[in-house]
Amino acid sequence: MKKLFLLLSLLCTVGATLYAQNDKKETLSEAELLKAQQAYLDSVESVMKYQTGTIQLANNLAKINIPTGFKYLNAEHANVILTDVWGNPPSEGVLGLILPANMKITDGQAYAFIIEWDDMGYVKDDDADEIDYDDLLKEMQDDTEAANEERKEAGYPTVKLVGWAAKPFYDKDRKILHWAKEIAFGETPEHTLNYNIRILGRKGVLVLNAVSSMNQLSLVNKDIDKVLDIVEFTDGNKYGDFNPSADKIAAVGIGGLVAGKVLAKLGILAVIGKFFAPLLKLGKLLVVGIVAGISALWRLITGRRKEEETSEESATETTDDAAETTEIATVSDSTTGTNTTETPENKEGTENPSA
Repeated sequence: MKKLFLLLSLLCTVGATLYAQNDKKETLSEAELLKAQQAYLDSVESVMKYQTGTIQLANNLAKINIPTGFKYLNAEHANVILTDVWGNPPSEGVLGLILPANMKITDGQAYAFIIEWDDMGYVKDDDADEIDYDDLLKEMQDDTEAANEERKEAGYPTVKLVGWAAKPFYDKDRKILHWAKEIAFGETPEHTLNYNIRILGRKGVLVLNAVSSMNQLSLVNKDIDKVLDIVEFTDGNKYGDFNPSADKIAAVGIGGLVAGKVLAKLGILAVIGKFFAPLLKLGKLLVVGIVAGISALWRLITGRRKEEETSEESATETTDDAAETTEIATVSDSTTGTNTTETPENKEGTENPSA
């Protein structure tokens, strides 16, 4: 807690510096923004408390055995990353995240598996052998394309489901489903990798979603076997402990999990940072106070808001409308080297477990 107060003090210091700068001039250069951004990321990294070994998840339904070469951040620190660095609102469904031990979570090239619990109920897997994943992909692509007009009207970049980066595979013995999608956002040339893992339990599904750029697919593939084995449900919560006379049955099967009919929620639909990166070169940043100043800066850097027209006398902040979502995606900004997230809108509804 003390370190978090120190972090808050540092952010206020950065905000005060920006305020002083803007007292003399309105326009902050891109270099100044990037310098402030790096100071913020360094301060966040300094308070992260990584763990290894066996971790009992907060809901006590399962424990995870952190594999060699990985490290874990608990729910509190994971939410700092997801909200303050990647641009999502707080979520009670997040249980933590794991990432390679040689990476910093604030590094633009880092990838992580976000861990969540979805209490949807017992997922029947009797449809697993009947699914045509090529047909399912086409249906998902059509649904994604149909939602793009609404995204554009809301001021968000379009989303294109390019295809499978790894075709869905369900291990019936271990009750583990995993697949990966290649996604394109707006005009961003670098595509996004969304690697999904669902581990079935008695009362729901443990959700792991890896977010990275497509050029990290080989790295994720190299690590995936380690990650698939990390979860161990506690006694009474395993898939085989299902009691048909007492337990809830999920509304979807294996195909529904892949199609995203049940939401893996991380929060608001964020504007992709890379999509709006050119605004950093064009815009004014008028700071009206220490806290408001640092908030405005980070909304610009993380892509959580578009630039507003400002006057010399006042500045008005606008808050993005919340939109609940199905997919988590991160895009590496080639200008800033940071990761921001986008979670495409789910038309089916919301549910808080999310990756």
